[in-house]
Amino acid sequence: MTRDERRLLVIGQGASGLCAAVAAMTSAQNAGLHLSVTLLDAAPKTQSGGNSRWSPSNIRLEADYSVAPDFVEDILASSDGLADRSYFQKLADHSSSMIQWLIDMGVIFQNPPYYLAKGPSRIQPVGGGQAILDVLTAHAKNLGIQFINEFKLTQLISPEKQVIGVIGLNSLGENQTLFADSVILACGGFEGNSEMRKTHLGAPAENFNLISPGTIFNDGAGIQAAIAIGAQVSGDWAAGHSEPIDPRSQGSAPVVLVYPYGLVVNSQGQRFWDEGAGLMHDTWEKFANHIQHQVSEKKVFLILDSKLTDIPNYARAIRSEVPPISASSLEQLAQKLGISSEALISTVSKFNAACLEIHSEFNPSSKDGRACFPEGQPPKSNWSRILDKAPFLAWPLVGALVYTFGGLRTNENTQVLSEQGPIKGLYAAGETTGNFYKIAPNSVSMLRALVFGKISGEQAVADFLS
Repeated sequence: MTRDERRLLVIGQGASGLCAAVAAMTSAQNAGLHLSVTLLDAAPKTQSGGNSRWSPSNIRLEADYSVAPDFVEDILASSDGLADRSYFQKLADHSSSMIQWLIDMGVIFQNPPYYLAKGPSRIQPVGGGQAILDVLTAHAKNLGIQFINEFKLTQLISPEKQVIGVIGLNSLGENQTLFADSVILACGGFEGNSEMRKTHLGAPAENFNLISPGTIFNDGAGIQAAIAIGAQVSGDWAAGHSEPIDPRSQGSAPVVLVYPYGLVVNSQGQRFWDEGAGLMHDTWEKFANHIQHQVSEKKVFLILDSKLTDIPNYARAIRSEVPPISASSLEQLAQKLGISSEALISTVSKFNAACLEIHSEFNPSSKDGRACFPEGQPPKSNWSRILDKAPFLAWPLVGALVYTFGGLRTNENTQVLSEQGPIKGLYAAGETTGNFYKIAPNSVSMLRALVFGKISGEQAVADFLS
């Protein structure tokens, strides 16, 4: 290797890792630097990419790819002021150019409707996260970037406070050492690691359902390896983003988000939650976490009547391919669900009685103030209306973990930090970093993976050149 040759390892073949690799190689070529880049992933080739491969990849930008004026302030508010302003300001500053970079490579974006309620403006790649991976993978291969799969990171090689390579288990289960001048960690959070979930999210999280087949490979290996050499951590280690899904589905992220318009009962046929506390994107995370952490059976049932189908485009809020359980009466519905018909009929009857005095208009797209206060039940703050029109419908629901919030502390240039400052030769981006607190900011996760993945690759090359 000559003095001008450098070697970069990127751990993770998801959106963030691919952006890092492509940006690094492009920057190196533009600067006349000879660079070798290798992308590693714990998953087999057909399953690589972590959450990215399975994600619809909603991105919180306006139709013209600009950032809303309140973007940074809204994220800071949702974190109770704990989020790093400089990090999210840099995210805002680089978002539009990031999207144009992807468009120039061939990614096509659309402006999808936001389920049923009005939410923040967003764009989405046609074909979801898979489309982003396909385009970036093709460009990476054209640039001569190497791919290695079924490599499970176990250790960072870091003599004298500088990362010079990695050790991991290869596809044969043998220890393999790969040396490099720098390493970028873009291999997800710890959502796929049951022991870490139990330790940090609480005992009920040990058997949390995972949102996609790729999530299991996000096992915290990058985070643990960096901590072992002195990396600092940040983000909310006791929290993660989860969503309510249909456990019958074999698909990825089979969310059912019409729960604000019905009743949710446990296996005893009793309500336990204010289904109408807020718009879906304001409550789905708390709702899914509540199912996993507070409901003993970790499964509940959403009950609706056929008036659901009167809501225009209601199917936009349902990604499960499995039809709802249907019955001509509540008694028959309860029998199909395996819960007490007497209890379910009592719950619905008390709820219906509390709805009789509501005369304001039902509006599924915004908080309509149709509140009711059933005897012996939690209140319902919005969208309360009598359930009386057969057939009655039901979906079983469980919580599914998407990603965790706790991760590595970096500066805004993606350099991983120790108590002494940046760890030389180590960078991190995407879910491997800890930047979210309390609740997930809406449609920001993929955006930060893309933006800071690209920044990490460019920064690694800039550091080589300096």
